[in-house]
Amino acid sequence: MKRVTGIGGIFFKAEDPEKLKSWYATHLGFEESDYGASIVWLEKDTSNTPRTEWTPFAKDTTYFSPSEKPFMVNFRVENLVTLLAVLREEGVTITGAMEEHAYGKFAWILDPEGNKIELWEPVD
Repeated sequence: MKRVTGIGGIFFKAEDPEKLKSWYATHLGFEESDYGASIVWLEKDTSNTPRTEWTPFAKDTTYFSPSEKPFMVNFRVENLVTLLAVLREEGVTITGAMEEHAYGKFAWILDPEGNKIELWEPVD
């Protein structure tokens, strides 16, 4: 019996949930609903298995900086370079420089409440 088959949701407290839902819809393309948004993982090539990483960090990590929140969300994206250009034009705070690794490209942004978001264009 398989016990865990994926991440079912990300839940967190917000100062202004409606404003935050709207920001994510505008800048990251979330389709708003009464509950927030649903993200359906679809792969163009069925030989690749979509995955979501689950990674605990040491409590003194600086990886989430400049956010002071105890969590960071990672979202898969299709074209990171283009998305970053659009986000820059929209005035979204981008932290640091994009990084490229054998397993994909990464960049980081902050939402209006200071939550750090990692954007990942995987190499599938």
